[in-house]
Amino acid sequence: MSTLNPVFIALDFPEASVAWRFLDRFPKNQQLAVKVGMELFYREGPAFVTALKERGYTVFLDLKLYDIPHTVGQATKNITRLGVDYLTLHAAGGIRMMTAAKEATLTQTKGPKLLAITQLTSFTEDELQATQQLAVSLNDSVIHLAQLAQKSGLAGVISSAYESQAIHGATSESFLSITPGIRLLGDEQGDQSRVMTPVQAQQRGANGIVVGRSITQALDPVVTYEQVVTEFHKR
Repeated sequence: MSTLNPVFIALDFPEASVAWRFLDRFPKNQQLAVKVGMELFYREGPAFVTALKERGYTVFLDLKLYDIPHTVGQATKNITRLGVDYLTLHAAGGIRMMTAAKEATLTQTKGPKLLAITQLTSFTEDELQATQQLAVSLNDSVIHLAQLAQKSGLAGVISSAYESQAIHGATSESFLSITPGIRLLGDEQGDQSRVMTPVQAQQRGANGIVVGRSITQALDPVVTYEQVVTEFHKR
């Protein structure tokens, strides 16, 4: 799969054996893009990521790194050796932290694209204000963090599709807006608050989407995945 407008399948499974059984349902020649989050990575470790890359998958490692600049830089350097295609860190860590991560990716010929977490799609406006006590709106906070990420040399951000247009307006069209919180019509929202369908995300300017339960819990994941891809790439 091209990294242009990817549809990432979130492998939110408890262990590798379950993830492999799921992936084995897809045609062997289908070059899927997958997201590995903390749940699976902390259970299976780097070996699982290496195995995914050896099988030809595009890998988005979603670890949401957040620490002092030196620590995040060193962690990014180690992760870069795994050959992942995308890696997340928190924009709230600031420009020095994000810059340290960016510099660490340059230790390899082809380092991962770094994506900064802005505000989690599980947050509502009220929850955000109550938790972070911001003097600005959720939308303004996302835009500010996106601009910090761009200044730090990152490839893009993770946000809800509700903010994609504003992110492009405040940064550039080439700055990526990758959006989780994607559901097909009729699906339950789960623990997400700001959700959209693949079509809506595409219309709002999302450059890529992350889809979990709508695909992984579907009766026929292969057919559902193709539906999501078709909807997201619809013009």
